[in-house]
Amino acid sequence: MTLILTNDDGIDAPGIKALLKAVEKYETIIAAPKEHQSGCGHQVTTTRSIPLLQRSEWEYAIGGTPADCSRIALTHICPGAKFVLSGINAGGNLGVDAYISGTVAAVREAAMLGVPAIAISHYRKGKLNYDWNMASKLTAKVLEDLLNRSWEVGTFWNVNLPHLQPGEPEPEIIFCQPCNKPLPVNYRIEGDEFYYVGDYSKRERTPGSDVEVCFAGNIAVTQLRI
Repeated sequence: MTLILTNDDGIDAPGIKALLKAVEKYETIIAAPKEHQSGCGHQVTTTRSIPLLQRSEWEYAIGGTPADCSRIALTHICPGAKFVLSGINAGGNLGVDAYISGTVAAVREAAMLGVPAIAISHYRKGKLNYDWNMASKLTAKVLEDLLNRSWEVGTFWNVNLPHLQPGEPEPEIIFCQPCNKPLPVNYRIEGDEFYYVGDYSKRERTPGSDVEVCFAGNIAVTQLRI
C-alpha cells in the first residue's frame, strides 16, 4: 500500500520526518510544499505555474499549497496511492481550525478526489518544545487503527495529539465531535495596524469535543465530511 505524505509546515519540517518514521513499514512518497504554508486553508494555485523539484525517487518539493500537493501527487506523481497523510503539524488543528488549516485542506482535497486521508496535528502547550519521537509513536498507534478501517466516501479523519509532559499517563484514543466554538479573536492595535494576540489555550470548547479531549491529554479523532 502506497501512502502519500504531505503537510503545510514545509517539506523540511520535523513533523513530516516524524510522520515518515510512524509509517516506515509502508511504501511512501513525500509530496510536500517547498515553503511554509501554515494557515493557508484550502487555497489552490491556478494563476501561475507550480514548480516541482524531485529530490529523490520518493520525495518531491512542490512550490504550491498543501491542496496543490495533494492534487499533483494523486493525479501525476502516484495516481494509484491508497491514502494521503498530512502532518504532523506543529500546532493543533481542532474544531473550527479545520477551515483555516492547510494540513487539513490537504486531506480534504484527497477526499474530494476519492482517496481516503488523515490529518495529524500536535497541540502545543505554551512555548514548550515538541517531543517528535513521542509524536511519532502516538501517530503510529492511531494509524494502526485508522488505516485498517473501511472508508466512508466523502469523509476524512482529523487527529490531534496532546502535548504530554514527562510522567503524564499514556493518552487514550477518543473518537469525538469537532468543537463548534470560535477561536479567540483578540488584537493589539498600534495606530492603523492590528496584531493578533488570541490565546489558543483559552479558546471556548464544546463539552466532549475534540478541543476538550486534546486539552485534557488524550488523542482526539474526528471524522469530518466534505
